Amino acid sequence: MRPPHVLLAVLVTAVWGVNFTVIEVGLGHFPPLLFSALRFLAAALPAVLFVGRPKVAWKWIVAVGLVLGVAKFGLLFVGMDAGMPAGLSSLVLQIQAVFTALFAFAALGERPTRLRLVGMGVALAGIAVAAVDEGTSGPLGAFALVIAAAACWGASNVLTRKAAPPDALNFMVWVSTVPVLPLLGLSLLTEGPARDLAALRALDWQGAATVLYVAWVTTVFGFGAWGWLLRRHPASTVAPFSLLVPVFGMSSAGLFLGEPVTGLRWCAAALLVGGVALTSLGPGRRRPGAAATAPAVIGEGKVTVGGEASRL
Repeated sequence: MRPPHVLLAVLVTAVWGVNFTVIEVGLGHFPPLLFSALRFLAAALPAVLFVGRPKVAWKWIVAVGLVLGVAKFGLLFVGMDAGMPAGLSSLVLQIQAVFTALFAFAALGERPTRLRLVGMGVALAGIAVAAVDEGTSGPLGAFALVIAAAACWGASNVLTRKAAPPDALNFMVWVSTVPVLPLLGLSLLTEGPARDLAALRALDWQGAATVLYVAWVTTVFGFGAWGWLLRRHPASTVAPFSLLVPVFGMSSAGLFLGEPVTGLRWCAAALLVGGVALTSLGPGRRRPGAAATAPAVIGEGKVTVGGEASRL
């Protein structure tokens, strides 16, 4: 890769890592489900007017929108609102690589190689260490919600593989239209109209900036730049940069939010990042007769192209 392209890849991973700190700030202004709904509303509009018509069937857009947008991000935002630290969230979510491999085996017939199995075991050991660390300093219920968010992310990755969108940005913008109303409805039911209205009436520049960052900078710029890199370089060249996401996530949370990074957390980070790296090396073997699936698995932290992983 040329140096400007390397710098762009690092910039995108920094944007995605800092996103967790921005979410934490935004949760101080909005209830979690309302914040998630606003994020997708801002990501969809006005971008949906410029990306063209959907390039895959609506059933896939709706399915991924519900699993990724409503379930994954709903659980993540609620978990962080319940006390899961931003830096640790950026790290723990990477266990989605293990869930993706497991779901791909069950649904797509992709048999993991021995190297991937070793990677899964190392990554799970990292999650265990992170759970011990969180158990001594924070609510394990919030930790479990983020793990559940990672599982939903893995499921959405497999759905996206089945959808095989030829244009990742177009797909993500149209997917962003789906969660808005379900998340707003859930917010009204669980967070209450009074709390939602109070948050909207108290909207200030900082609250608006967090919505715009998670929608336009993270989604529109992040997906656009990452897709541009993937069109010019092999996924195996771009993918390793994604392992910087939790590094930027934990560092920005420590710098801007004062979150402590304990020895156990660094140990968990080393195990999890190393395990995810091994899990992402090379495509899994398919069962005889299993259909080939196409090029793109999307999430805020991961895109898999042609079976090779890169994290978004």
